[in-house]
Amino acid sequence: MTDTKRLKERIQDKGLKYTYVASRLGISPYGLQKKIENDTEFKASEIKKLYELLELSEKERTKIFFA
Repeated sequence: MTDTKRLKERIQDKGLKYTYVASRLGISPYGLQKKIENDTEFKASEIKKLYELLELSEKERTKIFFA
């Protein structure tokens, strides 16, 4: 289950918009919102792209996506 609060904070801290993040993941902004809110799950490839895009540490990635 995704830690919604941490992920939203990290996106905001990087100064990114949901539309930009969604486009980088190849999904719609609505699809991104559903994943952030845990209505659907992130794919492994999407987690990898977010890891790189948000410049997450291994520890942050684990806390956000695998807690």
